[in-house]
Parts: sequence; structure tokens; C-alpha cells
Amino acid sequence: MDKVAIVILNWNGKKMMEQYLPNVLLNSREHAVVYVADNASTDGSVEWLKAHHPEVRVIELEKNWGFAEGYNLALLQVEATYYVLLNSDVEVTHCWLVPLIEFMDSHPEVAACQPKLLSVFNKDSFEYAGASGGYLDRDGYPFCRGRIFDTVEEDNGQYNDASPVMWATGACLMIRADDYHGIGGLDARFFAHNEEIDMCWRLNIAGRKVYCIPDSSVYHVGGGTLPKDNPMKTYLNFRNNLTMLYKNLPEKDLKKTLRRRWFLDYLAAFQTLILNRHWGDFKAIFRARRDFRRWLPDFKADRQRIQAMRQGGEMLERVPFSILWQYHAKRIKVFSKLPGQDSRC
Repeated sequence: MDKVAIVILNWNGKKMMEQYLPNVLLNSREHAVVYVADNASTDGSVEWLKAHHPEVRVIELEKNWGFAEGYNLALLQVEATYYVLLNSDVEVTHCWLVPLIEFMDSHPEVAACQPKLLSVFNKDSFEYAGASGGYLDRDGYPFCRGRIFDTVEEDNGQYNDASPVMWATGACLMIRADDYHGIGGLDARFFAHNEEIDMCWRLNIAGRKVYCIPDSSVYHVGGGTLPKDNPMKTYLNFRNNLTMLYKNLPEKDLKKTLRRRWFLDYLAAFQTLILNRHWGDFKAIFRARRDFRRWLPDFKADRQRIQAMRQGGEMLERVPFSILWQYHAKRIKVFSKLPGQDSRC
């Protein structure tokens, strides 16, 4: 069995792999075996891999299963102590795996971790997808050390401490194989978006920890699967986020949080239509809420099972404030200025 397996999920990403896979191989082969799991690409990805990088182990899936189930199926075929889920549009750095491996080896209570995520296009700035580790506010909105909504900070070393976080980015996520399979992996019904946050939340509930290790850093392109303004991205984000809340919220918070989200979601829908004139996003939010209601019965057993896993004592789930209020009303745009951060210093 290998110690570390880097698994890159690919769907028609030949151009990205041509650009970034050689870099991954150069900087990782000493410490890990590299796999590419292909979601039935039609752009010649598999043929290119076999011709140019025979050292890469290729897992060919019979159709496009999406991010979540694609990884679930691929990882059933990978034997390793640690998995690294890595996007095809990530540029890694020299010895980037070493701090992650050393930290995980010495902290058995930690199930998963991520490096510091910086932008390929501006290497002095954090990248939107994960920055220096992620959190959720009381209503389920995600934000990061280094990124709140669309405000991305420059990296001046302000978040260079290894820190427990609520979620680690799926763009570059190291996780123990035993924890991945023990928690049930990614929720295949999500297809894409919020699936890594949901999984990390379940890990937290089960008493396991998630960390960001900024001694390791990588550079991410981001937005490679669906553009930011794509209505399907909006639909998946809203539907999956609501589903994640239903599955994981403690009983005492469930009803009041979903009531607030009812108001906030429809407010967001009308804002996209009136202020931004995005008819597609407006319809996507309404459709997401409709489909959330329709498939809710399918998740009742999941909710019961997850709540039964709850450990005693304090766990890192959501912060107690509204990030919308902090950002828009109080004009707090950087993570270090949020409530409670002085006590962390």
C-alpha cells in the first residue's frame, strides 16, 4: 500500500493537465503516487496521458459522475494511507507535500488538511476556493481566512499559522483514507459544489479535526468546471448548501436557521434580478429551493445517522455571527477583523 496517493479527477481537462500535470509530477513523485481518475472525457485526455505520462496510474470511469461520486468511485480503487484530492488546475511548489505529511503523521486526531491556496494569476494573493482554510457562518455561508465573499486578501503572512478550520478546500485536500471511507466520503447526490464542506462538517461532528497547514502552498486557477456567473453553479450552490444545513445542523438550530435562509435566499434572488439583471441566477435560486424541498425526504435517514455521531464537548462547526451582516452592514472585509479573531492571536 502506498503512503500518499494524489488523485486528480478529470473531465475534458486535457489542456489543464498539459499545463499543470508535469509540475505535479516533478514536485510530488518522491513522496506520492499520482493517479488521474477520468470521468469519461471526450477530449482525448486518456489517450494523451497514456502516450505522454505512462507513469501516471489512470482510472477510467464509464461516465461523468461529477466531482463527488467521481472521487468516491475512484478512491475505491486506490490503496493508500493518505489521499490527496487535487484539481487539475493546481500548480504545486517544491516539497509541498512534506509539511502536510509531517503534520498528519504527528497529529492522529486530524482527519484532513489543506495547504495555503494562492492564485495562479496573482501569486501574492489568496485564491477564492480555499485561501488559508474555511469556515461557515451561522446561516451556512462559507468564507475563508483570506477571502470573504468576493474580497480576496493579499498574502502577507497574516494567516501563516497552522490552524483548525471548519472545512478544507476540495481543490487540494489531504485526507486519511480511513476517515474518508469511515465518514461515507463525499455525498454523490450533490454532484458538485459544497460537497467537501459537507464532508468536513461530518468529520467535525464525528470528533475529527480539519486543519490548514500554510507551511505548504499551492497555486490554483479556479473556476475551471463552471464559470462563476453560470446559473447551474448558482443552482448547485444553493441547493447543496441548504441540503448540507439540513443534514448537519444540531436540532436546536435547524428550524430557525432554515427560516432565516428562506428569507435570505429569496432576497438574494430578487437582488440578482433587480440590481444585477441576472435572470438566469434568479430562476436558479427559485429552482434550487424547490428541488431542496422535493428531495428533503431522501435525507432524513442521513440526518438521523449524522446527529447520532455527535461527540460530547465543543466542536468547530459554525461561527455564531452573520457574515452577511459583518460584510455588508459593518463593512468588515478581511478575516482578521471579524469578531473573535483578537482572541485567536
